Amino acid sequence: MTLITQLAVATLIVGATVIVHLIGLAMLLAVLRRYRRGAVRSVVVLRNSAAILVGAFGLFALHAMEIWIWAYAFYGLGAFADFELSLYFSTSTYVTIGYGDVVLPAGLRILGAIEGASGIILIGWSTAFFFSIVDRMKLLERDFDSDHGHQPAPPPPEGGPPPA
Repeated sequence: MTLITQLAVATLIVGATVIVHLIGLAMLLAVLRRYRRGAVRSVVVLRNSAAILVGAFGLFALHAMEIWIWAYAFYGLGAFADFELSLYFSTSTYVTIGYGDVVLPAGLRILGAIEGASGIILIGWSTAFFFSIVDRMKLLERDFDSDHGHQPAPPPPEGGPPPA
């Protein structure tokens, strides 16, 4: 496969995975926005924990779909004899582990490099998304505490032992 063809194929695959990621994040955000404040602290903590779990598993599922898109492309292009090997290669490349025990044939190697770059960008996007979810949950818990008269413990005095 020529360099231009590899770049064209990679552009299509990157475009597909970015669209999958965008739609997936939008769906996760829609699910997480259904969060409602609770009246009892234990309910708030449980809801926050559930939201974080939904976010984590949702992101994992998104990345799995994107890895499978690349794996199907490698398999369809005849890069590997079986799909399992395509999936193994795609997974280690997407997350930039790249063991090196399986390599692409000449004429498809640019695709592997672009998958690695794409994977690291999408993982970074997911990290920012997940951080914002966790940060929002912490803010909602603080709002709950202030609405219900709970005061956080004061910081320890400088240079002295913490209060008992």
